[in-house]
Amino acid sequence: YQRRVRGLCTLLCQPTMGFFDADLAYPTVRVERLKHKRARLVQGPNSFFVDCKCPQCFAVTTVYSHATTEVKCAGCDEKLTRQTGGKVRFVEGASVRRKKD
Repeated sequence: YQRRVRGLCTLLCQPTMGFFDADLAYPTVRVERLKHKRARLVQGPNSFFVDCKCPQCFAVTTVYSHATTEVKCAGCDEKLTRQTGGKVRFVEGASVRRKKD
């Protein structure tokens, strides 16, 4: 009898996750980040500009986050990024800071 009561209590006491539990007009930031750029409540790009500091001469270069070509430092001609199919990969030692909009 006690097992049945405990089991029934756990079923009744747990909050339900139904369709109307989430407010569709005000989605959370976490949920919005996971969505595709066109499916978001307010559409926006996934790309951004980045300030990259060279590990050799410490010169700052602005790099596009989805650059398709290798970016070299203007001061010492050192490679700052590697080619990939999507987002850019930075070399080891290069410090990166996302630019504000």
